[in-house]
Amino acid sequence: MGKQLLFPTDLFELAERVIIENKALGRMIAVAESCTGGLVCAALTEVPGSSAVLDRGFVTYSNESKQDMLGVQSDLIDAFGAVSPATAWAMAQGAIKKSKADVAVAISGIAGPDGGTELKPVGTVVFARAFRGDDEVNAEQQHIEGEDRAAIRHKAALTALNLLLP
Repeated sequence: MGKQLLFPTDLFELAERVIIENKALGRMIAVAESCTGGLVCAALTEVPGSSAVLDRGFVTYSNESKQDMLGVQSDLIDAFGAVSPATAWAMAQGAIKKSKADVAVAISGIAGPDGGTELKPVGTVVFARAFRGDDEVNAEQQHIEGEDRAAIRHKAALTALNLLLP
């Protein structure tokens, strides 16, 4: 009987690489997700042996959860918005502080079909990566093209997984 996957092959294979390569380095990871709603974490846990690498995932969909679970300052969200490099960076830093991870990735964005604005259209997604013991800002805003919400979330998850590769 063949192996049945819950995820598209590209997502599973990249998650598998993330687990294998981080395990080889003895590196623990954490993920803070908003628009992907746990998709990255779920893809990672689809990989056998992921418990040796994945410490935890935070699904912080609301602004309040970003504040409560990750310590993101409300004035930061008020000033820049939940979908901003500043907020994503704070989410990634919070994930490091509230986990045992060596590296954390945060994702926040507008997957659509509504919620977009002229300044931040649907497909605007921000990513940030934080390393334990390093306060350097490593955040980027991208525009992800996708025919629908699922496509945008899928591409965002792939981008986040790539950021977790050593």
